[in-house]
Amino acid sequence: MQDTTIKSAAGPAAALLKPSSAAAGAALLCVLSMSSVQFGAALSAPTMAAHGSLSTTWLRLCWAALVLAVLVRPRLFAYSRAHWFAALALGAAMAGMTLCFFAALQRIPLGLAVAIDFLGPLTVATLAVRRARALAWPLLAIAGVVLLSRDRAGWVGEPLGVLLACAAACGWGSYILLMKKAGKLFAGLEGLSVSLIAASLVATPFGLAESGLHLAAAQLAATAGLAILVPLLPYALEMVALRHMPAGSFGILMSVEPAIGAVAGFIVLHQPMGMLQIAGTLLVVAASVGAVAAAR
Repeated sequence: MQDTTIKSAAGPAAALLKPSSAAAGAALLCVLSMSSVQFGAALSAPTMAAHGSLSTTWLRLCWAALVLAVLVRPRLFAYSRAHWFAALALGAAMAGMTLCFFAALQRIPLGLAVAIDFLGPLTVATLAVRRARALAWPLLAIAGVVLLSRDRAGWVGEPLGVLLACAAACGWGSYILLMKKAGKLFAGLEGLSVSLIAASLVATPFGLAESGLHLAAAQLAATAGLAILVPLLPYALEMVALRHMPAGSFGILMSVEPAIGAVAGFIVLHQPMGMLQIAGTLLVVAASVGAVAAAR
């Protein structure tokens, strides 16, 4: 019964990754995950403006943990110390990454936040290439982030927003490595389920500090829907994808995320992109393409 539940929870994503098309299927899952994250982040703006980013992020994690626990029914008393260590570490990374990223979105444009955040997976991808010249790619990406940070009026956004996005980048890089480890240790989506429970617990003090126990019905309803787009769907897709590709390759495939973030910001939030922002996005994407070539 447990195996049937796990297969059902994995759903169509697992079916995409047949041995003959594992690479293509994993890449598709990554694109779906990135789109879900960026449009979910853009659609979160009204709820965060009304209720705060920390409280909204905490509730999203709680909803995602609850839904996945019901679907997967993790065997909490059957795990070894290694299982618990991997799940708790991943949960802490998830909580830190999402809290910092959504707090940054309240202070800087989505395209800039995503470009800075992307430095995390790009670092993971670069470290997988054991040649000194590979260091050119993160430097190119940093140049792109600098361009994204400027417009005709000067620097874009608040310094605190930039620092929060940098913290989210550190969390994202850790998340990739920890997600791959948890995916190997746990069956199906059990590792993700336990990690989301841990993430929601880590985020609880931050959420309660911002909102207290007075949670509006509108916020509960909105975060329940937003939790599907971020974090439930992307995390599930990424855990399945990381079972079929190296962590470095996963980091490289995230290269189009800044572009998706810029499009989502433009369509949903009406955040315009000037020539400097477009050039910066292209540099970040080009850095990833270079990392792809260096990895071959």
